[in-house]
Amino acid sequence: MTVMEQRGAYRPAPPPAWQLRTDPEPLLPDAAPFRVLGTEAAAEADAQLLLRLHAELVRGRRYNTQATALTKQGRLAVYPSSTGQEACEIAAALALEERDWLFPSYRDTLAAVARGLDPVRALTLLRGDWHTGYDPREHRIAPLCTPLATQLPHAVGLAHAARLKGDDVVALAMVGDGGTSEGDFHEALNFAAVWRAPVVFLVQNNGFAISVPLDKQTAAPSLAHKAVGYGMPGRLVDGNDAVAVHQVLSEAVRHAREGGGPTLVEAVTYRMEAHTNADDATRYREDDEVAAWRDHDPVLLVERELTARGLLDEDRAATVRENAEAMAADLRERMNQDPELDPMDLFTHVYAEQTSQLREQAAQLRAELEAENESDGAAR
Repeated sequence: MTVMEQRGAYRPAPPPAWQLRTDPEPLLPDAAPFRVLGTEAAAEADAQLLLRLHAELVRGRRYNTQATALTKQGRLAVYPSSTGQEACEIAAALALEERDWLFPSYRDTLAAVARGLDPVRALTLLRGDWHTGYDPREHRIAPLCTPLATQLPHAVGLAHAARLKGDDVVALAMVGDGGTSEGDFHEALNFAAVWRAPVVFLVQNNGFAISVPLDKQTAAPSLAHKAVGYGMPGRLVDGNDAVAVHQVLSEAVRHAREGGGPTLVEAVTYRMEAHTNADDATRYREDDEVAAWRDHDPVLLVERELTARGLLDEDRAATVRENAEAMAADLRERMNQDPELDPMDLFTHVYAEQTSQLREQAAQLRAELEAENESDGAAR
């Protein structure tokens, strides 16, 4: 018998005590996305929650259209619209307590606004004025994150630190389906599960990573199934059903707060507009595909339920639209004002204590600015 044959014949028996450390069955997501609107469960949905979700969704849709218009007018350098995904954005903001933290991606400006951030300040990064444009601690909203998935380890770190300190804090991190292909996604989930960090991962699966469809990114049955490999629950939800998303996220936040550890939530939704104003979506998807999703619009779904229950008449709907228009008008007016920028701010928020090189560079710039002002004064 050859050495290879000897090796092939060797079949060590597993140790007697060998067993799965965790039963995977409770961690598996449902076979189909969880829904409330359009089902019998919708009758049990809280009326005040429905009305609030509707008002926020209408406001969010108007915010998206106004920001897109500002981009076309040159007031924004770029805008990644979340039109069609508003249910995910609003539900993420409303599922958190004031003490919790939101970790958004670059497409999640609406979630930040719904959490209380000034709409103008939410757009400052996309305007190109500041790296963030707001104090993250004011509303407990981390900086909008442009690199894919790098906000996820940050969320886990904050949540883990809060748990060690005994603070009753949960972090909710938002990411797109494209971000699940990044190493940061896997590292964050693994650490969070091992250390049972109080964090919720919300994946907005809108079908495309720019132009790359989901089936070219992963062969998994769903993105929610990835949770099982890390030892955390996976939830699959209809991302256009605002009530369902709010319920699933609220349960995940409560689970994390009670010490149950992290949850991965996949919200199946659709990006109705292009990736950004620099993208031509017609090159990689058909108009019929977009049209098929219009009847499953998140605003329309809530309005159907409210109307069926007699909670939404034309007067109330008009009031909601008027409030959204007032927000858009204020945003438009303030964004059309040129910001006053101080070049010396380049050095203000780099280090708590400036290095010698920064002090030297700041002094050089200050001297140049003073010389320029003196030259302008002399010319007058």
